Amino acid sequence: MTSPTPAPALPASSPPRPVLLVNTVMADFHLQQMAQQLPALELVYAPEAEAAQAAMRQHAARVQVVLTIGSIGLSAAEMDLLPALQLVCALGAGYEKVDVAHARAHGIATGNGAGTNDSCVADHAMALVLASVRQLKHYDQQLRAGVWRTALPLPAGITGKRLGVLGLGTIGRKIALRAQVFEMQVGYHNRSPKADAPWQYFDSLLALADWADVLVVATPGGATTQHLVNAPVLRALGPQGHVVNIARGSVIDTAALAAVLRSGALGAAALDVYESEPLPPQALLDLPNVLLTPHVAGWSPASVQATVDRFVANVQAHLQGQPLVSAV
Repeated sequence: MTSPTPAPALPASSPPRPVLLVNTVMADFHLQQMAQQLPALELVYAPEAEAAQAAMRQHAARVQVVLTIGSIGLSAAEMDLLPALQLVCALGAGYEKVDVAHARAHGIATGNGAGTNDSCVADHAMALVLASVRQLKHYDQQLRAGVWRTALPLPAGITGKRLGVLGLGTIGRKIALRAQVFEMQVGYHNRSPKADAPWQYFDSLLALADWADVLVVATPGGATTQHLVNAPVLRALGPQGHVVNIARGSVIDTAALAAVLRSGALGAAALDVYESEPLPPQALLDLPNVLLTPHVAGWSPASVQATVDRFVANVQAHLQGQPLVSAV
């Protein structure tokens, strides 16, 4: 009697991969790029807040990397839900809602996309400066209503005007350089003067606003800059002054801005960021001297691609035990 032929051994199942959790909206082709270039990780896409919380609970033991943005971030409580977490990255430069201190205390690396969209943001800032000072929104509306130039007051120019930059980081410097090309005078306020900066330094924001015709906000968000641009600063710009914000909505006190604009104590505002994001700033919507764009200063095909490439490079470096390309 022959012995039965043993059944073929079943292949051992592969252990589940660590998870890369993405909690912000991304294009399909960028998700595909990350999945292809980071094959060691299982990509879980949960761009809505409730879905992200559910994903963290479902995959808590396997979430090794989180990709977020500054305005969404990752809190200390969320990090504590993820015992395998090793790396948190923010697209772009901002990381104000990532609890970096908690991450460092627990050995979690943090990175961002610093430098990937600086030029794009600076370009948008100058576009807002030009549009606000030249009143492009108003003149567009007047033309559509059948009003020709001879019935309108002359629009202002920017040549010779004084542009104040709040926050002379990489983006602030690029804005200052662009303003120089338009023959504007440039001043800045920073926590401390920059030895290599050729522009006039002001040791207080109020002094800068009192000097400037246009104040461009380019400082990081977070608790230390919350409502840094308040009613006294806005009033110091004067009835012909302009404020432009391409940084974070939290830096400007929205209620104070609305009140100062309505009173005529400030000339105009051009904003790409708001405290109420993604909802529009309701207190400003009916004001004709306010220009609003939906937080797109850092967005262009090239700049967004660069942020994704930087994230992939950061993760690859981390997985190889190398320093991040751009650590926070």
